[in-house]
Amino acid sequence: MAKYIKTIICLLLFPAALWAQTGPTVIPLWPNGAPGFENRRNEPEQAKDYWVKNIHNPSLTVFLPPKDKANGSAVVICPGGGHRLLVWTAEGIDPAKFLNSLGITVFVLKYRLGRDTLSPYKIEVHARQDGLRAMRLVHSRAAEFGIDTNRIGIMGFSAGGEVVDMVTFGPNKPDANAPDPIDRQSAKPAFVIQIYPGPLFIPDSIPHDSPPAFLLAANDDPCCSVSLMKLLQAYREAKVPVEAHLFTQGAHGFNMGYRSKLKSISTWPQRLADWLSDNNILQPVNERPKVLH
Repeated sequence: MAKYIKTIICLLLFPAALWAQTGPTVIPLWPNGAPGFENRRNEPEQAKDYWVKNIHNPSLTVFLPPKDKANGSAVVICPGGGHRLLVWTAEGIDPAKFLNSLGITVFVLKYRLGRDTLSPYKIEVHARQDGLRAMRLVHSRAAEFGIDTNRIGIMGFSAGGEVVDMVTFGPNKPDANAPDPIDRQSAKPAFVIQIYPGPLFIPDSIPHDSPPAFLLAANDDPCCSVSLMKLLQAYREAKVPVEAHLFTQGAHGFNMGYRSKLKSISTWPQRLADWLSDNNILQPVNERPKVLH
C-alpha cells in the first residue's frame, strides 16, 4: 500500500518537476540568430536577481494561461531598463503572470540593448527590428497557441514603451515578397498598453487607424509622465479610443505595484483588467454581449 501511495505522489509531482527543469518555452526571434549578428547568437546572457542583459539572441519567452481560462487574446511584453538591461522579473514575469490570470497568452520579449556595455546595437534599428519581428512571430504561430490574430496586443514599461511606440506608430505592414514567411505577417498590434513609457519615438500625431491604448504613469515621474500626456494628446487629436491614468504619486519604476505602499499604485493592475474587459479584449467574438439598438 505504501509503495502504491508513493507511486501516486510521484505521478502527481511529475508535471511540477518537469516545469522546474524545463521552465517556460523560449522561442528565438530568428532560428539562426539576428540578421547580421548570427555569429553572436550563442553568447551567454548575463542575469542577476531581477535583471538580464548582454542579449545577442533576441527571443520570446512564452507564459501560458490556465487552459480553463485561456480566451484567445495575447500580449507581447517589452520590459524596461533604459536599454542597458531588462527588468526581467518585475516588468516581464510579474505582468505575464497577471495577464495569464485573465486568460491571456503572454510572450515576454528579450530585445537587443543599445546602451548595454560595448553594445553594437542601435535602439532605433535593432530594438525596433526585434519588436516588429516579435509581433510577426506571434501572428505566425497564432494557431499553435490558440490565439485570435485580431486580439494580439503589445505592452511596454519605460524603455520598453519606446519599443512599443516604434512598433505601433512606425511602418509595420507585412512584406508580401519577403523570403521569410514570418516577415509576411503584420506587426500591427490590436491594442496597446503603455506603463510609464519612455520619451523617445513618440510621434507628434498618430494615424486614425491606430490601435486603442491604455496609458498609465505617476505625475511625479520626472521621466515619463510627460510621455503619457503626449501620447494622450495624440490619441485625442486622432479621435482614437484611449484611457489614461495619471496618479499623483508613484515616481518611476513601480512595476506592477506589488511593493508599493500607495493604494492607487498597488491596485493599478485592476484598472488594466477593467479596461481589457470593457473593450472586449478578453472575450472571443462569439461570446461578446450583443449591443441593443
